[in-house]
Amino acid sequence: MFSYCSDPSVLDGFAWLSCYLTTGTHMLFYASFGVVLLLLAITAPIALLFGYGGAMASRSRIAPIRWFGRIYTAMVRGVPDIIFFLFVPIALDQGLEWLRHKALCDSDAPVRQGNDFVVCAAAKLPLSTSPEWVHDIYAMTLAVIAFSVVFGAFAANVLYGAMQAVPRAQLETAEAYGMTPRQVTRRILVPQMWTYALPGLSNLWMILIKATPLLFLLGIEDIVYWARELGGAKTSSFAYPHPDWRLYYFLVVLVFYLLMTWVSERVLGRVTARLTQGQATLAGEAQRKAVAP
Repeated sequence: MFSYCSDPSVLDGFAWLSCYLTTGTHMLFYASFGVVLLLLAITAPIALLFGYGGAMASRSRIAPIRWFGRIYTAMVRGVPDIIFFLFVPIALDQGLEWLRHKALCDSDAPVRQGNDFVVCAAAKLPLSTSPEWVHDIYAMTLAVIAFSVVFGAFAANVLYGAMQAVPRAQLETAEAYGMTPRQVTRRILVPQMWTYALPGLSNLWMILIKATPLLFLLGIEDIVYWARELGGAKTSSFAYPHPDWRLYYFLVVLVFYLLMTWVSERVLGRVTARLTQGQATLAGEAQRKAVAP
């Protein structure tokens, strides 16, 4: 990046370090922090939608829908997260390629050939001729779906419990005033359930932050990947040789996650205080006592 970085072998001290920290691979390392933040920004609302849908399905008066909601919640919560993080992208990827194989390929050969999954070149996702950024977006999309499915199930359990915590008498009163079930849900149930759901959703957000290093297992070059790659010992064959510095790189990752959780705690604390103000909950009662003379 700097003009004096053309010959790293003659550099020393701060000049060497400044050139080393501005190499192209380090720029990818810095960009990977944005990848983690992007995953959180996209996954959190999608997982919340999954959770809301699962919670509403679990409360449905239609038995098949209710069974689906409860099975989804129980199944995902009962299986180790890492299994779903690996299963969902693989199953979705192979399912899409199988459909494309049936539609685009003339071959009658089965896609399952022993332990291999073989489709024609036209059915591959992404295509081998696609640019690198298409492969990156495709991998990120699969990761978002996997995270959303898993954390959506946990969110569904939290939201279902929060809906159950809303006093039934209030819902019955709304129905007595002539509100339809949809109006009761939209005007009475949903506005009040957030007060009860926020503590559980806050914990889920923290767990989601801590789960982002699993991107490494899905083949995405995240901060854990680059910390391991850049921190490993580099011999004289590299432009910037150095001993094993993985401790320092992972220390940077540690500080990043601690900072994320610290900021999240402050923001969630303010949101909780805002939502519980005036509510008939323990948090609302604590606020009333705090301002009482």
